[in-house]
Amino acid sequence: MDLSYRIAKRYFFSRNKRSFISLIARIAMTGVAVGTMAMVVVLSVFNGMEDLNRKIFKTFDSDVKITPFEGKRFVISDSLMKVIKSVEGVKIVTQVIEDNALARYGNQQTIIRLKGVDSTFIEKGQLDTALIEGSLRLYGTNGTPYAIIAEGVRNALSISLAEIFTPVELLYPRSGTKTLNITSSEAFNQIPIRPGGIFFIETRYDDYIIAPLAVVESLMQYQGQRSALEIQTVPGYSEKEVSNVLGDKLGKNYVVKDRDALNADLLRAIRVEKLFVAVTLSLIILVAAINIFFSLSMLAIEKKKDVSMLYALGATPALIRKIFLAEGAIVAFSGASVGLLCGITLCWLQMQYGFISMGMESSLVDAYPVKLIWSDIFFTGTIIVMITLAVSYIPARRAAETGLMARV
Repeated sequence: MDLSYRIAKRYFFSRNKRSFISLIARIAMTGVAVGTMAMVVVLSVFNGMEDLNRKIFKTFDSDVKITPFEGKRFVISDSLMKVIKSVEGVKIVTQVIEDNALARYGNQQTIIRLKGVDSTFIEKGQLDTALIEGSLRLYGTNGTPYAIIAEGVRNALSISLAEIFTPVELLYPRSGTKTLNITSSEAFNQIPIRPGGIFFIETRYDDYIIAPLAVVESLMQYQGQRSALEIQTVPGYSEKEVSNVLGDKLGKNYVVKDRDALNADLLRAIRVEKLFVAVTLSLIILVAAINIFFSLSMLAIEKKKDVSMLYALGATPALIRKIFLAEGAIVAFSGASVGLLCGITLCWLQMQYGFISMGMESSLVDAYPVKLIWSDIFFTGTIIVMITLAVSYIPARRAAETGLMARV
C-alpha cells in the first residue's frame, strides 16, 4: 500500500481530535453520496424515458419509412418494389396513403389524420398492445371495410362500436376545389366506413383513423400513387443499416429514414435535457464537495506538527501533497461509493417491482421507466474524480508549503 494513502487512511480513521473536522468531513461524504445517488437515478430515468418513447414509436411508426424527396406522392412500380424487397433485412413492405381529412359521425365532425394501409399492416401486429376495444381488422368476412380509430377521435365524435347502423363518414376535398365550404357536399368526396376497433397509444396519435388502402385511394383520388412505403425489418437487423442501404439503392429521389430519424427532434430534446440535468447535478455535487476543501484546510492546520516531523524524516513536498489528496479522495470516494450503491439499488428495485407509478393508465407502461447504463455510472465516477482533485489540490499544496516553511 502506498505510504501517502496509509497516512491519509490513518488520519481519516483516527479517534483523536475529530469533533468539528470530523463533522465537516461527514457532511461532505453525505453530500457527495446524495448527489451521486441523485445523478444515477435521474440519468437512469432519462434513459428509461428515451426507451419508453422508442417503445411508443414502435407501436405506431414503421422501422423504416420511404417518402418522396419532392411533393406528397409518388408512383409505385414493380421495379421499385423489387429493389426494396431485394435489400437484406426487409421483411414487410406496407403501401401507405396519408393526409388530413374530415370525419363525420352523426351530427359531429372533426379534422383527422387519415391513413390508408394495405393488408400487410395487420401482419405487422404493431397495434396489438394498443387496442382497447373492438378488433384489428380492415375488412369483415363479407368484404365490408372497417376503420381502426384512435381514442381521441372516438371521444371527439362520440363513436360507439355497438351502433352498427351509424357509419363514420370520411370526407376529402375534391381535386380542383379552390375553396373549402364545409356546408357544401359537392366540395368533398365522401365514403362511409364502419368503425371496427379503438386504439390508444398517446396524445400525438389521437387524431388518426386507419382505413383500407383501396378506400382511402378512392376517397383521395391517388390513382395508383402512394404517399409513403413503411418497412418492417427482420428481427436482429439494424434499422439504421437497412435504412442506409435502401437510401443508397433508391437514390436522391426518395427520402429514407429509420424510426429514430423520424423522431429525431424528440429524442434530441431528451438527450439535451439529460445533459443539462447532468451538469446541474454535477454543480450540486461540487457544492457538497466544497466541504472537503474546508475539512482538508483545517486538517492541514491541525496536522502542522505532523507534517514538520515528516519533513524531518525526509518526506518531500510531493509526498505531503499526495497525503492530503488521498485524504480528500477517501472522503469523496466513500460518499460516492455509498451513493452509487444506493442509486443502483433504487433503480434495480424500480425496474423489478415498479414501486413508483406514473399515475396514468397506459397500455405500454404503468410504472416509471428506468434504465441503468454503465456509461452513466462511469460518467458519474469521472465527475467525482475531477471534483475531488479540484477541491483537494489547493489544501494539499498549502499543507506542503506550510510544513516546509515551519521546517525552515
